[in-house]
Amino acid sequence: MAPIKLKQSPNSLTSSQDAGLLLRETIRISANLAFSPETTTTATSAPESRGAKLGLVEDEFMDSSLRLICCEELDGRRWKYLADESDGRFKKGSIRAVSLQTPQAPIDDLVSFVRSYVVPEGFPDSVTPSYVPYMTWRALKHFFGGAMGVFTTQTLLTSVGVSQNRATSGAVAINWILKDGAGRVGKMLFSRQGKKFDYDLKQLRFSGDLLMELGAGIELATAAVPQLFLPMACVANVAKNVAAVTSTSTRTPIYKAFARGENLGDVTAKGECVSNVADLLGTGLSIMISKRNPSLVTTFALLSCGYLMSSYQEVRSVVLHTLNCARFTVAVETFLKSGRAPSLQEGNVKETIFTFPWYKSRPIVIGPRFKDAFQDACSYLAIEPLFEKEKYLVTYNASKGNVYALLKDQAKSDDVLKAAFHAHVLLHLIRSSNESQSSNRNSCDYNGSKLTLTAAHLEDSIAESCKMVSITYGLFKSKALEEGWVMSDSLLNPGRARLYLSGV
Repeated sequence: MAPIKLKQSPNSLTSSQDAGLLLRETIRISANLAFSPETTTTATSAPESRGAKLGLVEDEFMDSSLRLICCEELDGRRWKYLADESDGRFKKGSIRAVSLQTPQAPIDDLVSFVRSYVVPEGFPDSVTPSYVPYMTWRALKHFFGGAMGVFTTQTLLTSVGVSQNRATSGAVAINWILKDGAGRVGKMLFSRQGKKFDYDLKQLRFSGDLLMELGAGIELATAAVPQLFLPMACVANVAKNVAAVTSTSTRTPIYKAFARGENLGDVTAKGECVSNVADLLGTGLSIMISKRNPSLVTTFALLSCGYLMSSYQEVRSVVLHTLNCARFTVAVETFLKSGRAPSLQEGNVKETIFTFPWYKSRPIVIGPRFKDAFQDACSYLAIEPLFEKEKYLVTYNASKGNVYALLKDQAKSDDVLKAAFHAHVLLHLIRSSNESQSSNRNSCDYNGSKLTLTAAHLEDSIAESCKMVSITYGLFKSKALEEGWVMSDSLLNPGRARLYLSGV
């Protein structure tokens, strides 16, 4: 029986053809290649072709050697990754990204940039309705307060006898205001770190204290070069204001870790009281010492060492129940070596504090871009079937020395945790293989912090990790829960890129 042909109206057919032509033209311009449009499709019951089995789309690239490898979505924008195929094999390094959207207008980029500084992530759904009026009035109040500060500072400097010359007192006041203004700008820019104050709370807190001491050192150095007072004071104030933002932003989560029940306010009030008493005692002691005219360098060195040592011990003493990247690494490594999960105290004590949160050289990356994890299409197509039932896939990039856990668009909280666990397992297997086979240079070689593997050896390691994860992941979760850990991905800081099916 011949297939029944449905009659389409001319207008509908024209609109459909225009839409298809526009999509093909966008892809052609983006990739700088000419694709032959396919305007008709025919239903068939023939077996699937080799390209379909690999997830390739033949109809869009009928007359081109390019083949669709994967699709990716990031912040609502989508890309297709293409690779050049010749004689049934993909050319090395031929992967290219093709945007499926037209470039944003400059005004849209500007609005997105401004929003990243002035509103929280997920706004307006991430805040209550009272947030907007509160911030509006707060901004207006600070505007008038800042304007008034210029006049009050100038008046105070004139009153204490800085200068009898009207122009000089005004210039001094302006320099002082510029110094304070630079600090406020630094505070505003650093506040963009946002959720990093939650992800790497201890690391940021200690880094902020380092900046505080750096700012204090620069302020003391102005005594040696008073002619450079303004630029040095501005730099010092920026550092100290950034430190103040860090201290303020990390204070509540730390107090929350100490509170039992609904007594966070009481814990915070008492903690601030102790801090103020200690600050007053330190101020009184410094006043008495300053009367003896001690060496500024010696005094600064001694006080800074005491301050930083106290700060380091302070953050180490905090016991958090949540798992960020550092504590998750401690938990998984302990489990893989001993078969048990670390206690809360052990996991927090072993957490690395003396690292900068913005330092990106980490061996495991969760939620990366596809182009960062893969350089060749064959490497992706070889391991993709292993993760067909998972909401993620894991690979190792030998050129960068990192393990990458790519997330699919259906990935939930537990999938992100499992992907992170799988990445650590794969890294553990690769390192173990390197230690046991270091003499076999054809299979595995260690070069600094990077491990170089052959493609076959890497595929075997990934397949072995899949079997290991299927057996041990549930056991790891149960043991971690028994120790009191909160099993959530909220502090693992995964990237926003997600893989999705090409037909979606």
